Amino acid sequence: MSSILTGPGVLGQWVEKHPDDDFLFQPVAGELRKLSFRQCDDHARRMASALLGLGLQPGDKVAILGKNCAEWLLADFAIAMAGLVSVPIYPTASVDTIRFIFEHSEAKAAFVGKLDDPDAIAAALPTSIPTVAFPYQTVSCQHEWPALIDASQPLDELHEPQAEDVMTILYTSGSTGLPKGVVISYRAYHYGCTAARDVAKLGPDDRVLSYLPLAHVTERMAIIGPAIYAATKIYFVDSLETFQRDIKVARPTLFASVPRLWVKFQAGVHAKIPPAKLKVLLAIPIVGRVVARKIREGLGLDAGRLFGSGAAPISPHTLRWYLKLGIRISEGWGMSETSGLSCTNSPFDRRRIGTIGVPLEGTELKISDEGELLIRCPGLFTEYYKRPDLTAEAFDDDGFFRTGDRAEWDEDVQGFRITGRVKDIFKSAKGKYVTPVPIESRLSANPLIEQVCVLGSGLPAPVAVVVLSQGGRQISKASVEASLKATLDDANAHLESHERLAGIYVADEEWTPENDLMTPTLKVKRDKLDARFLPVLDRDFGDGVAWERS
Repeated sequence: MSSILTGPGVLGQWVEKHPDDDFLFQPVAGELRKLSFRQCDDHARRMASALLGLGLQPGDKVAILGKNCAEWLLADFAIAMAGLVSVPIYPTASVDTIRFIFEHSEAKAAFVGKLDDPDAIAAALPTSIPTVAFPYQTVSCQHEWPALIDASQPLDELHEPQAEDVMTILYTSGSTGLPKGVVISYRAYHYGCTAARDVAKLGPDDRVLSYLPLAHVTERMAIIGPAIYAATKIYFVDSLETFQRDIKVARPTLFASVPRLWVKFQAGVHAKIPPAKLKVLLAIPIVGRVVARKIREGLGLDAGRLFGSGAAPISPHTLRWYLKLGIRISEGWGMSETSGLSCTNSPFDRRRIGTIGVPLEGTELKISDEGELLIRCPGLFTEYYKRPDLTAEAFDDDGFFRTGDRAEWDEDVQGFRITGRVKDIFKSAKGKYVTPVPIESRLSANPLIEQVCVLGSGLPAPVAVVVLSQGGRQISKASVEASLKATLDDANAHLESHERLAGIYVADEEWTPENDLMTPTLKVKRDKLDARFLPVLDRDFGDGVAWERS
């Protein structure tokens, strides 16, 4: 297999063509550190040599644990250059999850970077393997990145993998139970990155901002991987506190996010301009364009030509709200098992809002008799690591992967529509099945609602548990209740009798990865919410709204 089909191989190509062009942009303490293609290749080769010098053998697993930064990507290059296998770990993963991944993957070394809680993570790191600290404040490690770079000579002969060789093992974020190790080959990585690059039409003049976890397939193979293959400039974020500054420095031309953050950005706008006032302003021809441009500039998205959303369903109401600002968000769909982006509404078509569009070239999608979305493509994973039983169950007789997503084909707009996860459908006490995602999508049109989850397994009727937006928390309780009641009535008017909501329950606490109510990729953990809220939802909702704090 030609080395041009690997990340390091592509990097080498850009070194030959544009050695001194800047490639990576890393903010550090308010300063922007730039690394050219030549510098990136040199640092990665030196680190590859250092890894082999630590006694690692081709095929050994190497973990990367830390927030996004230039060194994360260079470490990934170095691991591949040395013929090793990368094992990314979410920096927000629990101690138990981190310990499980190290043990299950049998990692022989680890890179460690920026962490929110270094003390807790330190307790999860094995002491029996070499650890390398990225040049930021992190846990104490046996080796420091700069020292290893300075002490090592660049590796001359890079590992040349075969197409089916293992490139990486992606551990799923684990919305239920322990994470599974998704084995990705070089063939699958190459397909995922180049297919996404082609549909986005990425090139050297584009800029992306890397802030979604690089441990997740979306960031690694649908954003950064395509950027590598296109010589696109990659900017990083220094910290959560500097995000707004960093995005304005980068002014990305391609910007993708997850629904949770798109809603957060929307809530931030509403906190400055109330929804009713903004609606009026945007409706005024000239004023509306000026206001929309100012909002795009304030978000740091004024240079964007392509916007995306993935990792979870996004409400069509949210997409239409952004469309009024001139931000056309193409919803996409993919999984760790499919090496990233597999289906997308790109080029953007407003008729397809609410769908995931059509498959990328080379990808086949179909819907089973049971309504499950099935996929076959060159980007499919090889296996679940050490789980042949799960691997066998995951494929049908024709080699299609069972995604676990329920879907339907919208003939009118020629696009696939995700209606929820197979496992998320629940049966109420009436013995009728309820699919929560479409109901949640309708409720989320209310700008006072920032998070919503419809629960109801075993209840007489389903209930929507919601978390209020910043705007919702700033107005009176009576006003909130009136708005939520109107939304409840509107939703129930459009639902079948067995789907109609008994009420809306307002939760006190925001759902986050830190309180274990969301995954690191900001998907709701329905089983955790079930355990927390179901015991208090079998009640009389009176006028339709109840509050956790009361």
